[in-house]
Amino acid sequence: MSRMLVVYYSWSNGNTKRIAEQLARRTGADIARIETVQPYTGSYDEVVDQGQREVNEGYRPPIQPLGVNVADYDVIAVGTPTWWYTMAPAVLTFLEGKDFTGKTVIPFMTNGGWPGHVLRDMKKACRGAQFACEMEVKFDSQGGDHLETPQTELDAWMEQVKKISG
Repeated sequence: MSRMLVVYYSWSNGNTKRIAEQLARRTGADIARIETVQPYTGSYDEVVDQGQREVNEGYRPPIQPLGVNVADYDVIAVGTPTWWYTMAPAVLTFLEGKDFTGKTVIPFMTNGGWPGHVLRDMKKACRGAQFACEMEVKFDSQGGDHLETPQTELDAWMEQVKKISG
């Protein structure tokens, strides 16, 4: 039996957190949240502007220790919201700081209708990983928390992930 970890970053509505928690419950995986050393502050629009600058500049914010050792896991699901057509900068910091050789990474992302190239970018950042069960989860395009991807589709994805980790 493989040991599985769900790692995620979530900021505004908690959409990525919601999916990560569902996946961890369904698969019996451990879970860890990526948090920046310096939390984002300000209004939604101010943080969106900051996020755009960070993405454009290739900034990798320092992140806090996860509290788990990623090396202890065989399967690692990594979740991110879409920030300007790619992953959140904190997720890039996490991925580039790890060696995924011999591990299976399950990339998943949330978006409001503009998926961009998040999954491709995540795969590029995971040195040595094998990939399985990538997933795009869509929420409403107004920046809210209304899930538009059918729950049945999420359930089927989680069952696939469970087979890999179980």
